[in-house]
Amino acid sequence: MTTTNPIHQSLAAALRERLGVIADREWYARDPAGHLERLRAISEQIAALQQQLPPPVDPRLSHFLERCSYDKALAFLEGK
Repeated sequence: MTTTNPIHQSLAAALRERLGVIADREWYARDPAGHLERLRAISEQIAALQQQLPPPVDPRLSHFLERCSYDKALAFLEGK
């Protein structure tokens, strides 16, 4: 599902950022509290964007987001 919808684009960007934060083991080793805070903030942003999705929300996307299957949600948004 590749889209030009700005909410979908913002959600995909936030999901990519979350994956990047999780993968940044150096940041985690250097500053665990800062790393956790960024992870918490991006997760809150994802939740907020989820609430802004325009109806109708595809049931698969809704399922992935509700279950925090963020890799699958990103793949869905990117049309993979």
